[in-house]
Amino acid sequence: MYIGRFIITASTRRWALASALEAKGLGVSATLGPGEAGIEREISIEESPDKRPGYLLDAGHRDRKELNYWLIARIRKGVLPTPTASAFDAMPEEMAQYHAEVKDTPIQIFGDGYEEIVERDGRAVYKIPRMDGFCYIETKFGVARGIAGGNFLILGESQATALMAAEIAVEAIREVPYVFDPCAGGVAASGTKVGGKKYKNAVATTNDAFCPSIKERVGESKIPPGVNCVYEVFVNGLNLTSVERAMKVGIEAATTVAGIKKISAGNYGGKLGKILIPLKKVLEMH
Repeated sequence: MYIGRFIITASTRRWALASALEAKGLGVSATLGPGEAGIEREISIEESPDKRPGYLLDAGHRDRKELNYWLIARIRKGVLPTPTASAFDAMPEEMAQYHAEVKDTPIQIFGDGYEEIVERDGRAVYKIPRMDGFCYIETKFGVARGIAGGNFLILGESQATALMAAEIAVEAIREVPYVFDPCAGGVAASGTKVGGKKYKNAVATTNDAFCPSIKERVGESKIPPGVNCVYEVFVNGLNLTSVERAMKVGIEAATTVAGIKKISAGNYGGKLGKILIPLKKVLEMH
């Protein structure tokens, strides 16, 4: 997956979060556009390029051109209209392999000739007029080739138990840098398998083997006795080590909840990529 990483800031935490949520948009699925996106974490004032409240947002896509398009679109639609919000590149220089340029895109053109390039915290940024003052958006955003689809399944005795474990896992993962989860709240109820049994044209369909509600109807159900709910946690990241570390801390956090019966994972048999992340290997990391 190609990934862009940027910081959204605003005059208050409320507006920084509102902008980040809007820019994340429909960034939940790799099988349907506009790709995947997630809020990595809130940043401190000391980390902020303009010393204002902010959030780190990651956006990814399997296609580099599509990533460029949707990265610009997310900033144009999620940052530019939001009161006091601005956007700055957050891709570490040593990780950036490409750049998405803002020049001649809907972001720059919005300025209608009144925009100008200025320096802000040592960065070249577009200073674009809007009715509450100016919006500052960096002139280019770094893009890296990252890892998508790290995942683990939490099998619990009840919906409440499994969801609590998933929430705790997501909170633990947020402490690991360079990773993000595209799902709403970080948790997916709609785990998938590649293709479909009945609907042969489908790209992805429900992971029936891990659906407790239909286990009697599934020939090869993987639901053990006592399990009545399953949630999936996804992990995307800028490098494999970060993804593996995030999976480790997430699994360890999830298993602190009473009533969790098993941890598994979606295994796609190499159909979605060459990278394999064995869960036992992950848990042996230091």
